[in-house]
Amino acid sequence: MNTQKVYLAAVLLVLCGSVAFIWPVSRQPHFPHPATPRAVLIPAERYLFNSFVDCNMAEAWIGDTFRIFPGKYGEDPLWGDARDLKYADGAHAEEVFNRRSDEFTEPVMPKNAPPGTEGLHGAVWFETVYQDAKDKTGKTLFAVYHNENYPSTLPYDAATGKGYIDAHWPQGLKGPETAAAVCRIGIMKSTDGGKSWVNKGIFIEDLQSRLILKPHNNGINFAGGVGDPSAVASGEYLYLFYGEYGYPGTYAATTYDPELEHKGQCISVARIALKDLENPQGKAKRWNGKSFDAAYDGIGAPIASLLIPKSQGGGPASSAEGKYYWGPSVSWNTYLQAWVMLMAKAEGPSWQGSSLYVSFNTNADLGKGNNSQQWSTPVLLVEKPGHTLWYPSLQPLNTKEDIANKHTCLKMGQQGRLFFKDNYEGKGEYVSEYMVRFEK
Repeated sequence: MNTQKVYLAAVLLVLCGSVAFIWPVSRQPHFPHPATPRAVLIPAERYLFNSFVDCNMAEAWIGDTFRIFPGKYGEDPLWGDARDLKYADGAHAEEVFNRRSDEFTEPVMPKNAPPGTEGLHGAVWFETVYQDAKDKTGKTLFAVYHNENYPSTLPYDAATGKGYIDAHWPQGLKGPETAAAVCRIGIMKSTDGGKSWVNKGIFIEDLQSRLILKPHNNGINFAGGVGDPSAVASGEYLYLFYGEYGYPGTYAATTYDPELEHKGQCISVARIALKDLENPQGKAKRWNGKSFDAAYDGIGAPIASLLIPKSQGGGPASSAEGKYYWGPSVSWNTYLQAWVMLMAKAEGPSWQGSSLYVSFNTNADLGKGNNSQQWSTPVLLVEKPGHTLWYPSLQPLNTKEDIANKHTCLKMGQQGRLFFKDNYEGKGEYVSEYMVRFEK
């Protein structure tokens, strides 16, 4: 989501109070299969994060230090250049999440390259950090980043097919005269625990032919692309769960089919071999409906159980009213021995939506058969009418168990603290108001 989407969401929302919808323990939502785990929401002391966040919380243990990497970095013609991507340390998650804003440090980042040249273009947000298991110091990190560009920062290059053509471009977040962004996903590497980073290239992307343009793109979000990812390691691969916002074919105004677009969106999965993270360009494969054989810039297939049916209001992301799940946050739960996915639900333009959902996958090995697709139907976790909610994540606690096991947002125990971005009355806060306890 990124790009300060709270601006337009605040204007579009009809504010109707700040009462949170909480499932009491005695009235937890019904999970359709007896083997499906469930999540119990528990009201807790309110925590307000003190630095900028508009992304999944990337984090890792560097030795006995818990380090987080929130924020945004790079060029952005809509919102201005950003230097908000920072890191903070602590002895455990609770200590880090309570850091003052002046206790965050800027890492050394690669500079943006001029348009038309090789290098980093647009703005980036770190969404996940994979820690190289071969480095026993814990200092070798690979950051999966969400990247946003415009025709002005990444102009079309006919020789490579990369970049964007400034024609029939959809509206951006600051009004009809502004441009929507295109998102893609890349990899950076650090060998000093995240204090400095080197850009390694693009993980996956959608090209110009798949962008959804005027007159059909009225969602006031993205012109297309892939973004808002969460990545987890399973076996020899890094699995990327992400939002698919492109057209599942070649877009043309004369042949556009909204139902076809809807069927090709929105939470999808791709993977890359861990050995290829050093040089990721072109190495990833998307799920094509049967296997991981679609190209990194090709057409994949979304996770069917996470697609909102048309009968329930589901629709294309480029429309002003289509509903879709987006912004996944995936973790392995050691208590459940299952994967947990949190997500937001968009129900209007600019990702407007007041609810968060949870889904489970009880297959430890995401690479076997279609295990990566076997997610339970999402169940409502939190609803706050009048608010816009997005980027939910589970965070470890200040307990002996969580510290000893070096739990992070990627590996959790039975109980954790829930954080999410909450826009109410234009505040756009990253907050925690609840704990989540998982039950078998």
